[in-house]
Amino acid sequence: MSLSETAAPALAEPHRPVRPVWTAGVVLVNVGINAAFFGPLQVLLGQQAAAFDEGEKEAILALVTGAGAAVSLVANPLFGALSDRTTARRGRRIPWVLFGAILGAAALIALAGAPNVAVMAVLWCLVQAGCNGAYAAITAAIPDRVPVAQRGTVGGLAAMGQTVGILIGAVIAAVVSGNFALGYAFCAAALLAGVVLYFFKNDDVALPAHGRPPFKLTRFAAGFWISPARYPDFAWAWLTRLLVNIGNHMVTLYLLFFLTDAVQLPRTQGIEPEVGVLVLTGLYAVMVIITSVIGGRLSDRTGRRKPLVMLSSAVIAAAALILAFAPTWPGALIGASVLGIGFGCYLAVDFALITQVLPTAVDRGKDLGVINIANSLPQVIAPLIAYPFVAFWGGYVSLYLAAAVIGLLGAVFVLRIKGVD
Repeated sequence: MSLSETAAPALAEPHRPVRPVWTAGVVLVNVGINAAFFGPLQVLLGQQAAAFDEGEKEAILALVTGAGAAVSLVANPLFGALSDRTTARRGRRIPWVLFGAILGAAALIALAGAPNVAVMAVLWCLVQAGCNGAYAAITAAIPDRVPVAQRGTVGGLAAMGQTVGILIGAVIAAVVSGNFALGYAFCAAALLAGVVLYFFKNDDVALPAHGRPPFKLTRFAAGFWISPARYPDFAWAWLTRLLVNIGNHMVTLYLLFFLTDAVQLPRTQGIEPEVGVLVLTGLYAVMVIITSVIGGRLSDRTGRRKPLVMLSSAVIAAAALILAFAPTWPGALIGASVLGIGFGCYLAVDFALITQVLPTAVDRGKDLGVINIANSLPQVIAPLIAYPFVAFWGGYVSLYLAAAVIGLLGAVFVLRIKGVD
């Protein structure tokens, strides 16, 4: 008898459509995580970096965000693997969603009082650990509970939640008017509020103790390596997501400074850069919400994932080209809109595609955590690539050209995935 059979229904392939209240809970968790995550990334960390040293703000921001992203590389698959092995009565995923939210919120509150760059970096690492722990668990809950024919739709709604969270983070950053300490407190509150509905309406299925594999440290550690030779579709899906996300992070990393130094928004438009970030994020959010829902549903109805993933990746690259050749406020408005159109569809459809190439049911959380490294690793790689372009190699024009090329490579490699249409 297989492990899946002895642990059923926790590891069984789901066939019953999920309840709307369950989906709403998943969406709200994504809202909270992304508000807590992107409010600091978009504005608050940059403001805090500038408060420490205006002349070195880019380097400080790259150091802090890079360190936090390095932690996320470990935290996401680790928490995913731990949730796979959890036998709590209320299910495998909910304990880690709750723990991650509490850890992230506590670290955000402490971050407001960081006395120096070193402490700032450590606390942001803890924020990353908490948010990634919660995200690993809530992401794994989708293939646990959602049938394949519904995953594009639910993935689109989850992407919508991510985008609403990003918008809320930008609103928080704009409303606090440079008071980044207050902004961190609001982000922490959003993170905690986001898990409430899922805590009470999560529908997690408990994994019986006899269904958990015996723990051996060497086997546990070795499990994080998923052989590209044995699972080539998984490997190509990972690589394409990595490339698209590197390009996307290169576009968004220095947005605040791009509006300040390249667009010169205060001088040309009389608009503060923080307000400009809010406006661009709002445009981006509207487009993501529309295309994530439409793209997810379309891919469910047609059963076709790859063409939509390739098209959306190309649209993301086009947005980078717009910013490269039109470093103006109108160009930024158009670029943000195009980026939202591409990324919304990409988030929904690529997630559905990925859930169809996971190697095993027993390791869904761990395997999605490995996939999520392709979300986190760009936060390490993108600053390392972006900073020399901005500082030494032609500024924002060359930066956005490089981002477009990298994103287009991601679109091309989707063709190598054979097991999904």
